[in-house]
Amino acid sequence: MRAQFVLSEIGVGLRRNLTMTFAVIVSVALSLALFGGSLLMSDQVSTMKGYWYDKVNVSIFLCNKHDAENDVHCAKGAVTEDQKKQILADLKQMPVVEKVTYESQDEAYKHYKEQFGNSPLAGSLTPDQMQESYRIKLKDPQKYQVIASAFNGRDGVQSVQDQKGILDNLFQLLNLMNRGALGVMAMMLIVALLLIVNTVRVSAFSRRRETGIMRLVGASGFYIQAPFIAEAAVAGLIGGGLACVALVLGRYFTIDHGMDLSHKLTLINFVGWDAVLTKLPLILATSVLMPSLAAFFALRKYLKV
Repeated sequence: MRAQFVLSEIGVGLRRNLTMTFAVIVSVALSLALFGGSLLMSDQVSTMKGYWYDKVNVSIFLCNKHDAENDVHCAKGAVTEDQKKQILADLKQMPVVEKVTYESQDEAYKHYKEQFGNSPLAGSLTPDQMQESYRIKLKDPQKYQVIASAFNGRDGVQSVQDQKGILDNLFQLLNLMNRGALGVMAMMLIVALLLIVNTVRVSAFSRRRETGIMRLVGASGFYIQAPFIAEAAVAGLIGGGLACVALVLGRYFTIDHGMDLSHKLTLINFVGWDAVLTKLPLILATSVLMPSLAAFFALRKYLKV
């Protein structure tokens, strides 16, 4: 009987404040969709870091004859065979180095033509203008400075470059975007909480006669509050369900189908469905707990039961 009463009161409350209930559902759905999207973005950045940092190379570019005439770092002339052998031997002795690959001028020219064949400068370059290099795979990409400090300024070395620096700029941009999404989510969450509190108070005011009678006959505080808390929880759960649907559809249409980014951007290792599915229970739990707690504290102060 009590459960039937609570359920009937939930239906009455949701229908009586239909406009505000709709606003609560929409705001909860948007805020939790942004919340889930931010969590997925964080997972995506972590996945990309693990994928790309594992492929990071440090490159030691060697001086050629052209550099000897135009680059202050190569003022002592082009790299000699003895210098190349010494650099390679030193690299192989360093504990931070996992693998060393040599790239000749012809190989560098071939790679350049493959990547930038349509560039206006491609036709004016010749293989002898390209630089020989050692491509070093590190056991720990964070140890780049060990290589840089050991070989920068050495005779025959034009420069030491780390691809990790380029990736760091990309990841900083992604993290900034993620923080922006979290900021918007926080504002939407505040709006949702204010709407929940206001909706519960309006509902309680419109039924103040019933609640007054219930107090007079000795009904417990929780029994009086239960329908209002349940209303907020149901509205929040509907919003959480919509947020889950939005995340699933977003993942489906942007990565798997529709935009089909998984095939168009093959260099990016996108998060899988397991990452999405593990976020859904958290979103649903938040969608129930957040409105329930907001309603509980709002009623505690408003009804004083």
